[in-house]
Amino acid sequence: MGIYREHHRGDGRAGYAGADGSRYGNRKCSGKNRAGFRKLKKHNTLILISPWLLTLLIFWAFPIVYSLGLSFTNYSIFGKTSFVGFANFIKLFSDSSFLQALKNTSFFVFGTIPFTTVIALILAVLIAEKVPGHKIFQAGYFIPSITSMVVIALIFSSLYARDGYLHILGRLAGIDVPANGYLFSISTALPAIMVMDIWVAIGYYVLLFLAGIKSIPIEINEAAKLDGAGFWRRLYSVTLPQITPILLFILVINTIRSFQVFIEIYVMTKGGPLGSTSTVVYFVFEQGLQKFNMGYASAAAYLLFVIILGFSLLQMKLLARRGSVN
Repeated sequence: MGIYREHHRGDGRAGYAGADGSRYGNRKCSGKNRAGFRKLKKHNTLILISPWLLTLLIFWAFPIVYSLGLSFTNYSIFGKTSFVGFANFIKLFSDSSFLQALKNTSFFVFGTIPFTTVIALILAVLIAEKVPGHKIFQAGYFIPSITSMVVIALIFSSLYARDGYLHILGRLAGIDVPANGYLFSISTALPAIMVMDIWVAIGYYVLLFLAGIKSIPIEINEAAKLDGAGFWRRLYSVTLPQITPILLFILVINTIRSFQVFIEIYVMTKGGPLGSTSTVVYFVFEQGLQKFNMGYASAAAYLLFVIILGFSLLQMKLLARRGSVN
């Protein structure tokens, strides 16, 4: 199948040429033929994107629509299916396991986002100021972001264990550490996972902040320096106002990512001890793939979707308002 391109001859008549410009270049082409070639080009485009389109439909669109239907049923692999309306959604609000998971997820989201954002911003500013060794730091901060979360979770599990380095350092520092390790205590398991998550996520946001800071015209910072503005003053009055759209974008994607925390929980604690680290996504996994309550799991997933959508729309509204000001 050849590749055709349309061209106009010197006498005003249109023709079609092959990729080498020779085979069809001098052939007079009627309106019917032109329509045929355009139709062929359109079909070529559909053929080229068909693998991506099929993947999207089979693995994204169909599961989304199908799970929405399941959320209104009591579908289970081992039982009869019937329509239950909003019963699954109502049941969620009286399910202590789901409410615990929702509470843990909220604690995780609001406990990690501020630290992740502020630390990433400070590191990006320091790198932009070209502190000694900034290139090494820039690469070092990003390495955790491209490392498998499973690998990182296993490493931190060993560090948090009873005979792990962090546990030993805690004892040497005189801190009242849990006897069986950080991940086996109700009070320290979730905070320990949050610390690891902050460490992992910072690198990606440092790069985003750095891109925003680099886009600020140098003249603005130079003028601020001439006026006697110090580091913190320039950060507050020059840098932050200039990178506000990027800051809000990071808040949006960080919020979505934090609400969907799962791998760390599955690898490190499996929701324990006593449900103290169970999150909403882990609750969906338990109900759907361990207890096979697909309808109930779908309802929990869609409730989480509504929560994330609400937060995202709120933040996008703030972003749009800021954009209109600028």
